[in-house]
Amino acid sequence: MDCPEGELSILFVDDQRIQQLNREYRRKDSPTNVLSFSMREGEFAQVSPELLGDVVISVDTAAAEAEKAGISVGAHMTWLLIHGILHLFGFDHEQSSRAADEMKNRTKELAQRVKGLLSGDLQ
Repeated sequence: MDCPEGELSILFVDDQRIQQLNREYRRKDSPTNVLSFSMREGEFAQVSPELLGDVVISVDTAAAEAEKAGISVGAHMTWLLIHGILHLFGFDHEQSSRAADEMKNRTKELAQRVKGLLSGDLQ
C-alpha cells in the first residue's frame, strides 16, 4: 500500500462489543465482522500521518462466517484484516458496485501476497 512507516492497531472482540461499536459509530444495532476507524481523515489527520487507524474484528462473527464458507478461521480473519486495512486507505465497497469490485479484487491480491509471505514465497 506504499506506506512502509504506517501503524495500525488491531482489536479482536466478541459480537457484543462489536455491536456496541457498530451502534455507536455507524448507527447500526447489530454485530458485524469488521470495523475500521481511520486516523487519516478529519481535521487532525496530519498530526501523525504514520497512524493509519484501528481495525476491529469480531472473532464470533468471523468464526461463524468461516464455518459457513468451509474455510479456516485464520484465513477468514486474514481476509477481514486486509479488508479493514483497505478501508483505512479509503476503499469503500458501499459507494458503488464498481468500488465493491475494486475492493474485492484488491483484497484478493493482498491475500495472495500474504499467503505467499507466510509460505516463504517472496516473489
